[in-house]
Amino acid sequence: MQLAQTCKYLAFILTLCSVASTAMAADRPNILFILADDLGYADVGFNGAKDIVTPNLDQLARQGTTFTRAYAAHPFCGPSRAGLLTGRYPHHYGAPFNLPERSGLGIPLQEVFIAQVLKDSGYLTGALGKWHLGEAPQFHPNRRGFDEFYGFLGGGHEYFPASYAQTNKGSLGEEFTYIPEYQLPIQHNGKAVVETEYMTDALSREAVAFVKKAADAKQPFFLYLAYNAPHTPLQAKAEDMAMFPDIKDSKRKTYAGMVYAVDRGVGRIVNALQQSGQLDNTLIVFTSDNGGKLTAGGNNYPLREGKGSVYEGGSRVPMLFHWPQKLPGNRRFEHPVLALDFYPSFAALAGARIPQGKVLDGKNIFPYLSANKNPRANEPYYVLRHRHGFSDAAVHKDQWKAVKVSATNWKLFDIENDISESHDLSLENKELLADMVRRMEMWSWSNTQPLWFSATEEGAHWRLQGMPRDDLTYDHDGNQRPQ
Repeated sequence: MQLAQTCKYLAFILTLCSVASTAMAADRPNILFILADDLGYADVGFNGAKDIVTPNLDQLARQGTTFTRAYAAHPFCGPSRAGLLTGRYPHHYGAPFNLPERSGLGIPLQEVFIAQVLKDSGYLTGALGKWHLGEAPQFHPNRRGFDEFYGFLGGGHEYFPASYAQTNKGSLGEEFTYIPEYQLPIQHNGKAVVETEYMTDALSREAVAFVKKAADAKQPFFLYLAYNAPHTPLQAKAEDMAMFPDIKDSKRKTYAGMVYAVDRGVGRIVNALQQSGQLDNTLIVFTSDNGGKLTAGGNNYPLREGKGSVYEGGSRVPMLFHWPQKLPGNRRFEHPVLALDFYPSFAALAGARIPQGKVLDGKNIFPYLSANKNPRANEPYYVLRHRHGFSDAAVHKDQWKAVKVSATNWKLFDIENDISESHDLSLENKELLADMVRRMEMWSWSNTQPLWFSATEEGAHWRLQGMPRDDLTYDHDGNQRPQ
């Protein structure tokens, strides 16, 4: 009798736990993170595009929140993605350069990715598309917290299967083991698969399948959908380019078709969320890994320069949030938000536990978002791009931005009133500039030597020129450091 009562009690407790777990899962949002590659600030309708149409993204923007001062973690690909998934400046763990192709290197394993944190808290996790964070087995997406991976491990890929389906052969017919990175087979969870669709459409298809799988499992999900579009090679479907008959420049027209394909894909995924009853409690984030590449069709107007630059065009990106259950529509947030903020923000939404000792450089922005307050009032944030023999650097604080490029002196801009960084105000604000440069210098003390370089000659230049040469970078007026 006592055993029977004990069994009933245990069954009751298990039922309560199951109900509580189900309720908690129902309250926690799905997170769909869509990352475009090299998308320009002005290349979506909700950010002012005049010649490219993005109806699905624009609808999400009207129904959600757009951000006027959203910043990637770095002004180019690999380090930007590393910062996003680790929640830290890539300079702090030796990753300010793109990974060299098939090097066996990757983001240090002690850096726990946000995917692992969400997976540990009960989320179904998926990564689709471009990885660029390590190709060796220990750095594979399936080993960094993602239950599902479909895509490619390197920094880019051909878009049409005909461009990469054939085996590379020499002129005498002998088969070579080396295949160019952009032509490697697409893989699913570590196994090569035969892909037959245009790359952007294939990734959208897989995203729809993942959304349906999560719905069937009744499990909250985190999906990191990293399109490689509109990154080079510029390859678009004829029917997508036909949407832009008034664009005469061939690069811009192809680029527009690639952006339109992303927008089409977003529409398909939103429709799948709606049909599966998941849309209302799904946070959709759309942004880019860095600014548009001006020589490959991108447009960052009215920002200065583009991909790779520490001026605004390098890392200021279009961004929207869409979450019908929690976020009001038709809203613009005009305070700075960093890609570094996604890690703590997503963890907070999921009620997930961040590993003990995990250092984060971002912050949970949702309390600031709901209160319409600046998450970084009087707090600096940084952009640092190493080059041959010197570093380009920028430090933001409130409406101010200090910039040093090449061997020039530091300049100071009021980017709230001078978004194009056209009017240098350094002479009128010497003490402010000196303070901002000094803050960045102190921040740089926690940076480490790079663990890799994107090419052998880049590493040779670094060593021969005694980089990072902080004495030059934080030289305030060209001949002396600020005191």
